[in-house]
Amino acid sequence: MAAVLVVGATGAIGSETVRVLRHRGDAVLCAGRDAGRLAALGAEVDAPTAVVDATDASAIDAAVQDAVARFGRLDGVVNAVGSLLLKPAHHTRDDEWLQTITTHATSSFYVLRAAVRVMQTQEGGGSVVLVSSAAARIGLANHEAIAAAKGAIEGLVRSAAATYAARAVRVNAVAPGLVRSRLTERIVNNDKALAASLALHPLGRVGEPGDVARAIAFLVDPAQSFLTGQILGVDGGLADLKTRAS
Repeated sequence: MAAVLVVGATGAIGSETVRVLRHRGDAVLCAGRDAGRLAALGAEVDAPTAVVDATDASAIDAAVQDAVARFGRLDGVVNAVGSLLLKPAHHTRDDEWLQTITTHATSSFYVLRAAVRVMQTQEGGGSVVLVSSAAARIGLANHEAIAAAKGAIEGLVRSAAATYAARAVRVNAVAPGLVRSRLTERIVNNDKALAASLALHPLGRVGEPGDVARAIAFLVDPAQSFLTGQILGVDGGLADLKTRAS
């Protein structure tokens, strides 16, 4: 059984990650901003919760210490906090840019920093899993801010993986394509937008939160002790494949 902190636990990917981890028997502390959703999730999976703003460094530090106090150690930390801004650069306001960078890149740095402070001192190290995007791996129109934020996460993953490898702390990320969630409702519920998106995904379907959650659970698992510095594409082939209609 692993002890895991999931930040952003009330989002589509975060909540499904919690369910996958609990189903396999891991101890999980669910952290997020929405107290109502958090309480419901905690009751559903029988797991403790903590109301946390992932863009507040001290709050993240406290959540990590809370997890250690509850479980005695911390085997894994996941940052599934997210937002979605689809605008070309010339239409993106300063506040939208800063919010996107803060929500994704800054929160990921805070989560990583707090986690490694604990993991590098405990026997067996630990695993940190962040969430990037296919948009950081392939040029997609109107994704400038989110692609920049996710690109920063991928750089963070590789550098931190190198820094902490000698202490058995593994750092990886998943990079989803379009995933069905509250954030993507206006795409997946619009026939024209959905058709355009499906055409970009060689597997021809929208990703489900469980697709990404299972990949995160794989990376968190202490059994994957030889896997670090990787960006795992969970994107239906979007970033790596180009197909022709038959």
